[in-house]
Amino acid sequence: MREVANYHQELSNRISLIVEKLIKGNSLYQVKLNQQVMIEMLVELFGQSSPEEMRVITDRELTRRIDKILVLEAVSDTLNDLTPEQIKMFDDAVKRK
Repeated sequence: MREVANYHQELSNRISLIVEKLIKGNSLYQVKLNQQVMIEMLVELFGQSSPEEMRVITDRELTRRIDKILVLEAVSDTLNDLTPEQIKMFDDAVKRK
């Protein structure tokens, strides 16, 4: 049980450092994301992997994966901020592709 708690803390620390760095360097993330909520969500997500699986992922690779998730989280809410006219323009642009 203690080993699980230690691993969870290790994972939380690792993810926290990466998220803090990514949010600090991205104004969209700063506006759209709650750092603590993102850390908790990512710890939950990556915590589903075994400690062995997570320990072999390099910090660079983990940063890349977390960045992709943060982009999705930041942008997914953006469509909710659009006016009906902007949504129609977006839909029309997507249909043309």
